[in-house]
This record gives sequence, C-alpha cells and structure tokens, in this order.
Amino acid sequence: MEPPTAGTAQSSEAAAATLGEQLLLLSLDDASGTARESAKVAPAIAAAELVELALAGRIDVTDDTVTVVDATPPGEPALDAALDAVAARQRPSGTKDWINRLKRDAVARANTGLIEKGLVREERKKVLGLFPVRRYPEADGSVEAAVRQRLHAVVLQGAAPDERTASLVALLHGAKLHRLAFPDADPRRVEAAMEAVSRGQWSAASVRHVVKAAEDALTTIIALTVITSVTTN
Repeated sequence: MEPPTAGTAQSSEAAAATLGEQLLLLSLDDASGTARESAKVAPAIAAAELVELALAGRIDVTDDTVTVVDATPPGEPALDAALDAVAARQRPSGTKDWINRLKRDAVARANTGLIEKGLVREERKKVLGLFPVRRYPEADGSVEAAVRQRLHAVVLQGAAPDERTASLVALLHGAKLHRLAFPDADPRRVEAAMEAVSRGQWSAASVRHVVKAAEDALTTIIALTVITSVTTN
C-alpha cells in the first residue's frame, strides 16, 4: 500500500513562509514570544537560507564550496539578501563557513519576515527596568499549525514528503531540534524517522546534495557548540 502523501498539507499558509521562518515559528513560545534553543536555531535558519536558494536553483555546492549558478533575486527579501552575500564574496567558502557567516542576519531576517507577514508581533520590554529585550508572541497561528501538521504526517505517519517538507525535516534533524517539532513523541522514534526522511529520494540529486551538505555542517556546528558550552561551565 502506498504511503499517504503530505501534498495536501503543503498549505498556502505554510508555503508563504520561508523555511527559516518556519524554523523560527517552531522555536518561539506562542504566548511569551521567547525563543527556545537559540544556539541551535540560529545556524539552522542560516542553513535554511542556503537550502531555499538551492531549491530556487540559485546556488550549488561542489566539493563543499558554495557557488552561485543564477544571481537572479528570488523575490523573497531574506533570500535576496543571502544570495547577494554569497555572490559578493570573492573567496570561495564552504557550507559550514556560510552558515556561520549568515546566521546572525538570517535570524533577524526571519523575525522581520514573520512580523511583516502578520504571524508574530514584536514586543519590547526592559528586564529589571534596565536591559531592553524583544519578544515575538504569536499573532496568527495558522502557519505554525500547518507546518506541524505536515511534519506529523511525514515523520510520524509515513506520508510522502514534498521537497520543502523533507528539507525542513533534514534541517531539524541536523540541528538536533527534534523536540521543538515533536515535544511529546518518543525521541528515538522521531530521530530514526527524521533520519530516514532526510536520506530519501524526494528531490533532484543536486538539491539533495545541498541539503545533505547543510545538514552535515549543522551537525558539526551543533556538536562544537555543545562541547564549548560544557567546557566553559
């Protein structure tokens, strides 16, 4: 029996958000707007920009060197900015280097995108009356609900993924963000299912190659982050 497809779950609401914005939505507490797992989410959002550019046919990765194959702006502000950054750099750089270079601005771009699309609102407060902080509580939960529905169908129910959903699964898997997407599910089951999805034949080989490079780079970055955190505490 053929597995169910997640195509119908690729709603217009979810499709309107970039992969980076979807990752950020999964990380934000709906009520308080506080970001969870920020050290892992930031590089994942940067990696998502590279994956989106690959899906749009704008970049490729050869021998782990990111190259621009089409400099035409995709028309999404966050992706346009990321493509400009890659195109402007004269020295060739690898996937891990680009994730580290892009991650700070990538998170800011994802925040801006969510605000402009009406999915979160920005709140500015001062902690102890002195330190300014920004929070992004939910304004419209339809996109996050659609993303979670898609992930549930693919990872827990075995639905066949579209390439964006499979890419999102690979990014979550590479950044070790399984619990953001599935807080109540068996972690071992989720990790095994995500691994299977990320290794599947869900898109053109060139796109899967970029996604795999991004996933591997994320795994390395997150491992180094964990080691650094342990040794400094």
